[in-house]
Amino acid sequence: MGLLSAVGLVLHPERECGTTLTRILDWTRAHGGQVLAVPEEAARVDCEAVPVEPEVLARQADLIVSLGGDGTMLRAMRLAAGGRAPVLGVNVGRLGFLAEVDIPEVPDALSAIDARRFTVEPRSGVRAEVDGCSELAFNDIALVRVPGDRSALVSVRVDGHHFVSYAADAVVVATPTGSTAYSFSAGGPIVSPNAEGLLVTPVAPHSAFNRALFLSGGEKLALEVLPRSGRLAVEADGRVVGHAGPGDRFDIDMLPAAAMVVRLGRTTFYQRAQRKLRITGSPEIY
Repeated sequence: MGLLSAVGLVLHPERECGTTLTRILDWTRAHGGQVLAVPEEAARVDCEAVPVEPEVLARQADLIVSLGGDGTMLRAMRLAAGGRAPVLGVNVGRLGFLAEVDIPEVPDALSAIDARRFTVEPRSGVRAEVDGCSELAFNDIALVRVPGDRSALVSVRVDGHHFVSYAADAVVVATPTGSTAYSFSAGGPIVSPNAEGLLVTPVAPHSAFNRALFLSGGEKLALEVLPRSGRLAVEADGRVVGHAGPGDRFDIDMLPAAAMVVRLGRTTFYQRAQRKLRITGSPEIY
């Protein structure tokens, strides 16, 4: 008996996905399954996808297919969090770091997954809580200086004790997945997705201590906005989800294996990192 009776779709908000949708619908129809999508996306593509609410999709889908780039993949992972469905990334357009297959490979990928010829790669999430509100991200949570305002002055507390204060344009708390995103652009290290922990990276720091900090998953992290800080935007996976100011405190937790990503054995994390980030050695050693 096959694994896939219900396939959920998450679509790029702008790119044309018609060819890929046709491949998925044809495969699913031929195998006696159904395709699910959230109502606004089902209406946008006007196809046979059954419109369901996000929580229903996460609960009923056997697989969630992300059609787009890394942003779409992150949205699919947030939607899948807490459910049972792994996420398959299909690259539509530019090379996606998290994507596993390209459009022509979709039917073979679905057949392999249906026959259980795949592995899953657990991806940790990061959750920030402030004043009873909670935000989940799979790349990063960032406190970012509002343009024209003063710098972000942020105290980093570990297990209840102050460790360091950053004066910077932003302070980014990244998962290993997010180590190759905003944190990497700010000079942070590449972290294997198999690692469990959180990476704290200052962006354009003005303080004497300007290094990133990697915490294990069991350590309690809190960020406090200091009295002389400017107003800050709070970003979760690049989305502005609120604002913060002096006195605000964020309790931040790592959520191990919050989502599962499908791997079919085609490329390793390090091969994808080499391609996406154009990593080469020093020309002096060749």
